[in-house]
Amino acid sequence: MTTTDSLVLRVAGRPVGRYVTRPELPARLSPRPYLHPVTTLAGTAVTELSPADHPHHLGVGVAVPDVEGHNFWGGRTFVRGQGPTELDDHGTQRHSAFQLRDPDGFVEELRWVAARSELLRERRTVAATELTDGAWAMDFTFSLTNVTSGLLSIGSPATNGRPGAAYGGFFWRARKEAESPRVFTADRQGESEVHGTRADWLALGGSTWTLVFAAATDDTRRDPWFVRAEEYPGVGSSLAHEERLTVAPGDTVVRRIVTVVADGRLGRDGAAALVRKAVSP
Repeated sequence: MTTTDSLVLRVAGRPVGRYVTRPELPARLSPRPYLHPVTTLAGTAVTELSPADHPHHLGVGVAVPDVEGHNFWGGRTFVRGQGPTELDDHGTQRHSAFQLRDPDGFVEELRWVAARSELLRERRTVAATELTDGAWAMDFTFSLTNVTSGLLSIGSPATNGRPGAAYGGFFWRARKEAESPRVFTADRQGESEVHGTRADWLALGGSTWTLVFAAATDDTRRDPWFVRAEEYPGVGSSLAHEERLTVAPGDTVVRRIVTVVADGRLGRDGAAALVRKAVSP
């Protein structure tokens, strides 16, 4: 897989992630900037890029399966009454410019383009902060502005008739291991208990690492979590869970997720303590 531009994200001088701005990918994968590999401070990779089970899963980024009928997720499109269908409906997120580019973060402008038209303009802010000797935090904010003259509607397979498949928004494809990862929140445990629920934070834990995803604004906390552990390890925040999200011309949707990337197997108390440290009031 070739790329034309990338930057390295660092924490206390140590590389913890590579951000690829202009990946050369087939159109059906909905080409878009992504972070991969992302690692713990000890160097353990906690992302996957184009895995065999879902080639359109690209590390960490923003992906939406239905923006006014255009697929910015990649792969097949879920069609009501028909199921997953190969369509020529894919969009592209195009890097425009960096407003800020530092070793520990960046501010980027992107254009969401489909069928030769720009639908959304995005401002993406990513910042990396050291928390402890064994944990750091990725603060990821995205703002989507409708630059068309009409209403834009954001949907998901769930809003298009596939129950439980409300993916779309911030998404982190995690490292796949021999055993399925642990999944828990402050008061729930297991994929079936956590998927589709609202929680201030959610943890996904592997053999030697733990990711803790924190919804860092009121709007983000209202979005349920999309969780996969058994089929593949992935966590997202759902923009369109039960109904479509409509964005008026000129209006902006903003979401912020802070992810703790930790070495070791964290429990509830450890995860909660790191989230408190990572998310400023």
